[in-house]
Formats: sequence, C-alpha cells, structure tokens
Amino acid sequence: GGKLLVVPMVGSHWLSMKEVVEKLSERGHEVVVVVPEVSWHMETTQAYKVVTHPVRQTLEELDNAF
Repeated sequence: GGKLLVVPMVGSHWLSMKEVVEKLSERGHEVVVVVPEVSWHMETTQAYKVVTHPVRQTLEELDNAF
C-alpha cells in the first residue's frame, strides 16, 4: 500500500470522502487525515491516523458563520 495525506476543509465533502479513506486504509494504505481542532463530523477512528491543528475560531463562531 501507499501513503495518503488527506486535508479536508470544514464544510467540505468529508462525509462522503470518509468512506473512501476508510476503504483505502482497509486495503493497506497508510492514511493520515489532518483536521482542525474545531470541526463538524470529523471524529477520530482506528481506520486511519488523525492529526489535529489549532484554529482561532470556536465551534459557536463556526456555526454562526454558516
């Protein structure tokens, strides 16, 4: 398997992309997903490694922006 770095953006197509990332991991690929500390629907899992990065906004600010 290969190595894959995934950097989904907040509000992106992550929900549909997550299934593809999990399948790639099951097939032996080493997957690292970089997510902001404050996000929607980007929880951790055993299927791939998750690395978080700090952001300035709170979840409330993110909700209000959308």
